Amino acid sequence: MHALTFDWGHVHFREDGTANGLPIIFLNSLGTDLRMWEWLVAPLGAHRLVRMDKRGHGLSARSPEAPTISDLASDALAVADHLGITRAVFVGCSIGGMIAQEIARIAPERVTALVLTNTAGKIGTEESWAERIAAVHQQGLPAMTEGILARWFGPGFRASADCALWATEVSRCDPDGYAGCCEALTGADLRAALPKIAAPTLVIAGGHDGATPPEQVLGMAALIPGARAELIEEAGHIPAIERPGTVARLITEFLKEHDLV
Repeated sequence: MHALTFDWGHVHFREDGTANGLPIIFLNSLGTDLRMWEWLVAPLGAHRLVRMDKRGHGLSARSPEAPTISDLASDALAVADHLGITRAVFVGCSIGGMIAQEIARIAPERVTALVLTNTAGKIGTEESWAERIAAVHQQGLPAMTEGILARWFGPGFRASADCALWATEVSRCDPDGYAGCCEALTGADLRAALPKIAAPTLVIAGGHDGATPPEQVLGMAALIPGARAELIEEAGHIPAIERPGTVARLITEFLKEHDLV
């Protein structure tokens, strides 16, 4: 566990895996911290794995002003710079996937490959995010947790004991940090940049995803030249939690397909 200091605060990051391996940087979904990737660490341990908490999540500070997607992308690149990583595979889920897309837009030379799970070039509308932000401030995240988990996970996982861990994760998230990232999503629209992505790209959708439905995710994949699209029928919005073995296998196959391992 380490902290990288910025003028607005600090970002929490950690490294696992093999120091001289292929760098892979993971970018989390809204309402989670770097632990959402925990079950990928062992199967992908031959690589240099970097995980980080975005602003207002996990052990990272909340910036005084709400960030933009570009701000969050710059944070990730700053962590890479700090670690001496010039190029990496960026793996992002949900808002993390949009951050990865923004990195590919503003710094394509830094991207070895992309893995975009349960994301899109545009997620939600200004109205839907305004309603979410208002609900956070009026109701609080504990009152919203059940609805959030219903969008995140399929019925099988929601019935398991492990789902309680993620209920706690959401309910304890910094409400202003969560709302700030909702504001970032309000203004983010990367659809025009999708056809310009040149890096090898793997797109993963979940059959039970209530936040970014599979048809939306697969529609995004169709706009990215040469993208490989995979649907995990049994997973919801965060397959790295529900089906980590499948996600690790898909990433490994994808990297081998492009001679990256």
